[in-house]
Amino acid sequence: MSPALNTRANLEKPDDFYEALIEMHRDLDVEASQLVNARLILLLANHIGRHDVLLEALDLARAEVGPAKPSRASD
Repeated sequence: MSPALNTRANLEKPDDFYEALIEMHRDLDVEASQLVNARLILLLANHIGRHDVLLEALDLARAEVGPAKPSRASD
């Protein structure tokens, strides 16, 4: 059986990656920034490929955020 999601530090050049990630968003409005994030997520998910690992990643990502806030109809 293959290992599950690796949550240990595993980036080859973490500072360089962070800088490239920030640069990727430079001069983008909120909508374009969200679109590029979604595209990156789908590209990386495709690379990972394993459904169980992807579900584990989704669960871990959401667990750190907490429950959804109720929508405000008056906005």
